[in-house]
Amino acid sequence: MRLLKLVPDNTNLKFVSLRKWAFGLTLLLSLLAVGLVVTKGLNMGVDFVGGVLIEEKFATPPSIDAVRTEVDRLGVGEASIQSFSDPKTLSIRLPVPAGDEGATNRLVKKVSDDLAVKFPGATFSKYDTISGKVSDELISKGLLAVGLAILGIALFAVVRFEWQFGVSTVVAIVHDLLMTLGFFALTQFEFDLNIVAAVLTIISYSINDKIVIDDRIRENMRRYRKMDMREIIDLSVNETLPRTVMTSVTILLALVAMLVLGGHVLRGFTAAMILGIVVGTYSSIYVSSSLLITLGLRADPAPRKGGVQDGAERVGPKVER
Repeated sequence: MRLLKLVPDNTNLKFVSLRKWAFGLTLLLSLLAVGLVVTKGLNMGVDFVGGVLIEEKFATPPSIDAVRTEVDRLGVGEASIQSFSDPKTLSIRLPVPAGDEGATNRLVKKVSDDLAVKFPGATFSKYDTISGKVSDELISKGLLAVGLAILGIALFAVVRFEWQFGVSTVVAIVHDLLMTLGFFALTQFEFDLNIVAAVLTIISYSINDKIVIDDRIRENMRRYRKMDMREIIDLSVNETLPRTVMTSVTILLALVAMLVLGGHVLRGFTAAMILGIVVGTYSSIYVSSSLLITLGLRADPAPRKGGVQDGAERVGPKVER
C-alpha cells in the first residue's frame, strides 16, 4: 500500500530566493496588525475588563440599538452589546453591581426577564462575572506567561544551536503573535483567557516546527561544509517540508471541524488556532530560516586530517639532499 504524500520526494523549491519579498510582506503585515490594535483595539472579554457578561438568545435577529435602549432603561449601568456570528445571540456586558453574589443574580434576572417581555421568544443562555481586581491580575499573569514562553524559547534556541537561531526564532514568534492580535482587532472576536490559551498553543506549535527545521539546518551545515548557506537552508527546508505540510494539514482538518461544529463558544479559540497554524508554517519557512542568512550564519570549514584546514599552506624546514 502506497503512503499518501502531499509533497513529492524530489521537491526542490527555492525558498531563500524569495526572502526579500517575504521580509517585506512580513514587515507590512506586522505594521498593519499593530495599526489595527492601536486604532480599533481588542474586544477584551469579561476576564480582562471585569463586569457581568450576559448571553441572550432571541427568536429573531434583534436590533442592537433597540436592545441597548431597553437595557439602558433599566438603570443597571452602561451596557456594551455585541453580536456573535450567530445574529440571534447577543452578549450584554454590564458593570458588577455592589453587594454579594445575590445582587449579581438579581441583575441578571432583571435584564433577562425584561428582554423576554420586550422581545418575545428571547431566552437567557448564561452569564459570567469577574471583578476588576481579578481582571487586572489575569492581564498581568497572561502577559507574564506569554513573555516567559518567548524568553524560554529564545534561551533554548541559543543553547541548543547558535545565537542566530535564537534571534530568528523570537522574530518569527513575535510575528505570529502580532498576526493573531491584528486578526482579533480586525474581526472584534472576544479576547479572553481562552484566546490566551490559544496563543500559547500557537507558540508551542510554531516553535516545534522551527526547531525541526533548525535542527536539520545544523545537521546539513556539518554534512555539507563547503555548500553555500543559501543552498543549505533550501535543502533543509525541502527535506522537512513533507513533515511540515502533513502536520499542518492534519491539524487544520481537526480545527475546521471544530470551527464548523463547535458553535460560537469555540469560534474565537478555533479561529485563532487556524490562523496560528497558517502563519506559523509561513514564518518557519520564509522568516525564521531565511533570517539566518541576514544574521550572518555560516558553515564552519571542515578541517583536514592532521588538523590542517583546506587551503592552508604547510610550512616546515627544508631537507638538504
